[in-house]
Amino acid sequence: MTAATATATAATVSAPATATASVTAAAPVTSSGLGLHRVLAPAGALPQGALRLDPDPRIGADEVRVDVTCLNLDAASFRQLREAHGGDPRALRDAVCAIVRDRGKMHNPVTGSGGMLIGTVAEVGPDSPLGLRPGDRIATLVSLTLTPLEITDGLRDWDGLGERVPARGHAILFGRSVAAVLPDDLPDDLVLSVLDVCGAPALTERIVRSRAREGSAPSVLVLGASGKSGSLTLAAARRAGAARVTGVVPDAAEARALAASGLADETVCADARDALAVHALLGEGGEHDVTVVCTDVGGCEHAAVLATRDGGTVVFFSMATSFPAAALGAEGLGRDVTLLIGNGYLPGHSDLALRLVREVPGVRALFDRAAGRRGATP
Repeated sequence: MTAATATATAATVSAPATATASVTAAAPVTSSGLGLHRVLAPAGALPQGALRLDPDPRIGADEVRVDVTCLNLDAASFRQLREAHGGDPRALRDAVCAIVRDRGKMHNPVTGSGGMLIGTVAEVGPDSPLGLRPGDRIATLVSLTLTPLEITDGLRDWDGLGERVPARGHAILFGRSVAAVLPDDLPDDLVLSVLDVCGAPALTERIVRSRAREGSAPSVLVLGASGKSGSLTLAAARRAGAARVTGVVPDAAEARALAASGLADETVCADARDALAVHALLGEGGEHDVTVVCTDVGGCEHAAVLATRDGGTVVFFSMATSFPAAALGAEGLGRDVTLLIGNGYLPGHSDLALRLVREVPGVRALFDRAAGRRGATP
């Protein structure tokens, strides 16, 4: 998590890898910086892989309790839930509440993903290493799949139309959790959307800079380029020194929006699930050094592998990715490519993402377009 600052920068602070901390007298059990004490089932599981967590509001000495303001479901989870329930708002509310009630966290059993949340720090344990204070408004930068959570309002204010879910309840952060104090110069919904995907531009920047230092600026292809993680990834790749950036989007409206943003040197309109169509549209010499998958649908693995030249790197940031399909697809296509799972955490990732939103008009324009905002003022 972060130490609060008076500036508009959201810094990140992750706790050191220390031994188990002691707890206050009111705490239910001995606390663990990894949250092991919150796992109810199965025994020995880490919180992310657990079937159920304990959201008891009593905190251990190294924990933080947060009063929840809203959840932000990740794109793959929201899409799955919306399609499974026909977009019916009541059914969506009931489905999310049931998941949280049954699992003690927001962990979609179909997609295996969750999202993040915004809230206000209510209580901080005396041994918490996170630098947070009661009253700090924060966004969590760890997944809801490992965050103990209780919802108390039935999500009554959620219309079911988008990933941002107004909510009331509480969440528990561990000693090893990560969060960001909300900046004052950007709308909360924008910050939440940015921080939800801030690992994507950070890892892309690292890969592109590394390749550039090795001798030549790489070409970068982004599948799902006009979405949240896609637009940030394009901007990060260009700033890191990519020789050329290309974006793949699913339809003409997305293509027009991406072209108007100026984030890509070339925009390709294709269904990223159709590997042959993507390959054909990229044309002769269309293989790239780095391909980043930012789609919210599965089935894009083969297109990504086929679009990447031997010796290249494919980064999968989509929670809808089938990693067996990616690995076996690379083998079957005879591609010597490195396949990476996009880690949602890198040091400084929130600062980088928010800086791109502030400084690159095309990124802000695509985020505002997705949220239906006019203009770029808070």
